[in-house]
Amino acid sequence: MTDHGVLRAELVAYLDRLLDSPSFEDYGPNGLQVEGANRIRSVVTGVSSCLALFERAAETRADAVLVHHGLFWKGLPLEITGTRYRRIECLIRNRINLIAYHLPLDAHAELGNNALGARALGCLDLEPFADWDGRKIGFKGRLSEAIDPAELSARCREAFGGEPLIVGAGREAIETLGIVSGGGSKALWDAIDEDLHVFVTGEPTEWVTNVAKEAGVHFVAAGHYRTEVLGIRALGDHLAEQFGLDVEFVDVPNPV
Repeated sequence: MTDHGVLRAELVAYLDRLLDSPSFEDYGPNGLQVEGANRIRSVVTGVSSCLALFERAAETRADAVLVHHGLFWKGLPLEITGTRYRRIECLIRNRINLIAYHLPLDAHAELGNNALGARALGCLDLEPFADWDGRKIGFKGRLSEAIDPAELSARCREAFGGEPLIVGAGREAIETLGIVSGGGSKALWDAIDEDLHVFVTGEPTEWVTNVAKEAGVHFVAAGHYRTEVLGIRALGDHLAEQFGLDVEFVDVPNPV
């Protein structure tokens, strides 16, 4: 661990530039969400804000928690009570900064959930894919060779862990794939428009089964949490290398 660390403002400014966060219209604030210590030497990373993650950060005396899913989202109650109070109180009492990047981390071409997920599945020649409020946040690509549905399932298990749900009625020889991690079901329409053989996301919704079947596409739900582990881990590793920080990824298992 570095003796001196990095100033909070410097770290957040670096992340904002790296992920181009000001250019995104998102569902909540990206960047610093809760202010803690001014100097950051150690960071705990995780997918989603929760008390278990914050308590682990407090146990290890981390100066910051870096997450994909922050605490504040449009449409949620404004009152700081109950669960929200206990989470924020843990951060403030232990002087832990909470830093969150949502869509900017999905969309990043090197460290993002979707680019990393596509590469982990064997995709080449990646291109941005799936418009989301004016920005393409997913990626699409082609496989080096055609695979069958059984191999697709095996690659999803290897890339994300857990058993994927695969619905629809796509072709046996799979050559192209698009991915939007997390709750990206509606991007199935983009996959259909672009004649992709497979669409991968985290969560299914009821309507996707019949649409994927009728369109001849394999729809893969590999887990909201599991499809969004890759990005936050990669971002933490990047910060450890860039600033010499002590970074620990904390897995808080989530079956969804």
